[in-house]
Amino acid sequence: MPKKNLEFVILLCLPLFLGLTSSEETHGSALVDFLGKSINFIILFGGLAFLLTKPLRKFLGELALSIEKTMQETERARREAQERFAAIKKRLQGLEGEIQTIRKVGEEVGQKDKERILTLARQEGDRLKSFAQQGIDMHVQEAMGELREYVAELAISLARTKIEKRLTPELHSRLIDESIEGLGKLYEKSNSG
Repeated sequence: MPKKNLEFVILLCLPLFLGLTSSEETHGSALVDFLGKSINFIILFGGLAFLLTKPLRKFLGELALSIEKTMQETERARREAQERFAAIKKRLQGLEGEIQTIRKVGEEVGQKDKERILTLARQEGDRLKSFAQQGIDMHVQEAMGELREYVAELAISLARTKIEKRLTPELHSRLIDESIEGLGKLYEKSNSG
């Protein structure tokens, strides 16, 4: 048995020897009593410290490693989120330009269709004028409907992307209001042109 373990066993047994007195002998002094309690206290807490030092050190080391790992994962997740946000922001800027281009092309195509249909209607004369006007209205409505559907799909895609990044009730409400207002203006513009 190693020397350190032998000393530990002797220290554990020491209180037993201190308590051995003859039955006739009373506890002679408060000093012996105090020393016995002090030695018991030292042995108890020294033994606990001896037994718990390694597990406590191991536990604290593992806890420190766990905290460090969590901090590293959090930092990595933060960087990835920033990169995704930058990529989505770049895509959104491109989508806004694309929406404007599509809107402009759609208006030009709608205007050209309208002019072509009006020219044909004038050539047919008074007899077919009411019929031609109904055809024009139908084509304009179809073109505007297709344009509205396409713009709505793009607006929904844009809103979904933005909402995924920073969804708040206030932002959600604002985006819906802006989309409705934009579609209303587009509708009014097509009906007035």
